[in-house]
Amino acid sequence: MKHKKFIRHLNDHNCFFHHHGANHDIYKNNSNQRKTTVPRHTDIDKFLCKEICKQLEIDFPKSF
Repeated sequence: MKHKKFIRHLNDHNCFFHHHGANHDIYKNNSNQRKTTVPRHTDIDKFLCKEICKQLEIDFPKSF
């Protein structure tokens, strides 16, 4: 999945940019205060997207 599309999915599910890490950005779910890292790659693997969504407790994107 393209990075921008995945970030849009996170934003649509109440997850927003929290701060920059070295090679990753930290996103926070404002509904449940969970945080996770999102790599700054142009493409993000399906498995990684699924794990990030699981950590933030949001739905996996339907159109992958």
